[in-house]
Amino acid sequence: MTFGAVTADGRARVLADGNEMPMLGLGMWQVPNGIVCVNAVRWALEAGYRHIDTAQAYGNEKSVGRALRDSAVPRGEIFLTSKFYPGRKYSRRRPDPVAAAEESLRRLGVDRLDLYLIHWPAGGPGWAWPRMQQARERGLARSIGVSNFSAGELDEVIAAGTIPPVVNQVQFSPLRYRRALLEACQRRQVAVEAFSPLGTGRHLRHPGVGRVAARTGHTPAQVLLRWCLQRGLLVIAKSVRRERIAHNAQIFDFTLSEADMAELDALDQTNGTDQAQERKWW
Repeated sequence: MTFGAVTADGRARVLADGNEMPMLGLGMWQVPNGIVCVNAVRWALEAGYRHIDTAQAYGNEKSVGRALRDSAVPRGEIFLTSKFYPGRKYSRRRPDPVAAAEESLRRLGVDRLDLYLIHWPAGGPGWAWPRMQQARERGLARSIGVSNFSAGELDEVIAAGTIPPVVNQVQFSPLRYRRALLEACQRRQVAVEAFSPLGTGRHLRHPGVGRVAARTGHTPAQVLLRWCLQRGLLVIAKSVRRERIAHNAQIFDFTLSEADMAELDALDQTNGTDQAQERKWW
């Protein structure tokens, strides 16, 4: 199957390196290490999720790993993402992506990540990429990519190595419809993965989202997540409540109309930017 092709069940797509990645994942940002995290992952796997997204910066890899071990779902059926912590703007020492990946694997209790991302372009876009490639070559990760990279920063990463990133994880939703960034990534065969598609809950209360939800008979969260799928985005949704985790997974049995999609597209507040963030924190 070629880049971007969707599997027959519509639940995964093919990355540029040939690996398949589930369309929907559970995001673990702001989930504390401990039983809350363990339960969220367990409930997600029971609800049919097959992608769990964590990061070194989240501090919950141990709990994610515990939930994976406790689950009846075989490890080979679960797509596991973690992210390299590249430091901050004024960091004196640059961390090593290879050593950091090895530490993540120990915390998670697994022998390989399915996807390993540079969490943000601190210190410049390209410096960490050669060692990210080595992490892949050493078998620490099946696929490698980036997160929070603009179109220009993505080009710098591509120029810095011999293996291009296959994913760019970016804040994306109808209200953050970074159309130019999406198009730039598609031209480079880089899949875009949406994080914070619900705006950490804010977008659920938007009147425009509510109108589409009421018209279609689905929840605002389902509408926002379905919009991502129909715009060709992989997507991760964060929740620690069992009911919401289950409801958020119910997005593969309906389709938004062209009118629905256009109405949601019009909510964009980024002017279709090719930037990944309006304000950088690094």
